[in-house]
Amino acid sequence: MQATDIVILSNAPGEVTTWVRPVVKALARVFEDRARIRISVLLSPCPHSTGKEAAIASGYPEVDRVLPAADFWSFLLWGKTKDNWQWHQRGIVVFLGGDQFYTVAISKRLGYSSLIYTEWDARWYRFVERFAAMNQKAIAQVPKSYQYKFSLVGDLMADVALEVKSQRSPVSLVGLLVGSKPAKLFQGVPLCLAIAEKIQQQLPQTKFIIPVAPTLDLATLSNYASRQHNHLIPSLGNVTAELVYSTPGPAYLITSGGTKIELVTEFPAYQTIIDCQLCLTTVGANTAELTALRVPMIVLLPTQQLDAMRSWDGLPGILANLPGIGTVFAKVINWLVLRQGRLFAWPNIWAGTEIVPELVGKLEPETVAQLVLDYLQHPERLKIMSDRLNAVRGQTGAAQQIADIIKQEITKI
Repeated sequence: MQATDIVILSNAPGEVTTWVRPVVKALARVFEDRARIRISVLLSPCPHSTGKEAAIASGYPEVDRVLPAADFWSFLLWGKTKDNWQWHQRGIVVFLGGDQFYTVAISKRLGYSSLIYTEWDARWYRFVERFAAMNQKAIAQVPKSYQYKFSLVGDLMADVALEVKSQRSPVSLVGLLVGSKPAKLFQGVPLCLAIAEKIQQQLPQTKFIIPVAPTLDLATLSNYASRQHNHLIPSLGNVTAELVYSTPGPAYLITSGGTKIELVTEFPAYQTIIDCQLCLTTVGANTAELTALRVPMIVLLPTQQLDAMRSWDGLPGILANLPGIGTVFAKVINWLVLRQGRLFAWPNIWAGTEIVPELVGKLEPETVAQLVLDYLQHPERLKIMSDRLNAVRGQTGAAQQIADIIKQEITKI
């Protein structure tokens, strides 16, 4: 086999860890003559980026070189890199995060074949050679004349979940996924602190964790639990907390009522999250990751601050994030969306029905806490939810199948 470039496009920390990592490991298994392939990871700019994605990807022994997000536009527009990368005559561009259009543009620039992994929406199917789909729904949305390009491979996140083994103890462990952006943290932190206090008052042995987003330092996170920095605390349970560093041991928040909440800084924190009996989470990618881990969840959409949600796709997302006037657009868009009564959590969207609770409105900590307590005191209900999450997530083995497709495409070149 001639020397071949495998160019992987990605962007955010979640995709680099849960999509790129299993695929490059599978590629190393599929290609016996490793010297004949060169794996390059190209990172595109992303609002959820931590700035550490290049270092993470460079740490994978299967990856030969990494283009940081700061250098992406120069390559996309002009084909230039700081180190003057050279390219083999044959290769394939593989989409594992970012904008699917980049796959088309870069494959045309390099003269390579192309493959897109898609969870939900497949785009540019007229110009892309192959698609690897997480589920049948992604294929069904495509015109039949292009469906021959699609292979059903399953869920890459489910592959990652296979590597994580739960060691749940008899003590109830509740995860608090409070968000990573200021708009969500202003509501998520005080609301979850207040809920945790209410739970511990009735179930004192319960333990709590907050998996800290890699974009946050602990001091910044703790500011959202301080009245001095967060004006929403009185309307979200009126519970504050202080940051405590423990040596040895992890740092934690101690609430005004004495509830201790451990701060988990490992990323991704799957090994800790999978031990949770239940998680409280905001909307977003968190709900897909919890689904892959089969961890029961309650999804919180508090509306005390109506402009908190700004992560919509397309024009609504652009308007909601405009400087200055974006707040006004966000409030109007969110008001309209909430009136539709639509589903927000990924497992519910995939199932077409509510399999995990979505609580929307001006949420009261005591009401949410009672729902959590009801689940903790009836583990059979948590088991049913976990089984339903397992049913809705994609099949395992996606990384191996994607690696096989890449080899097929390279062989055809």
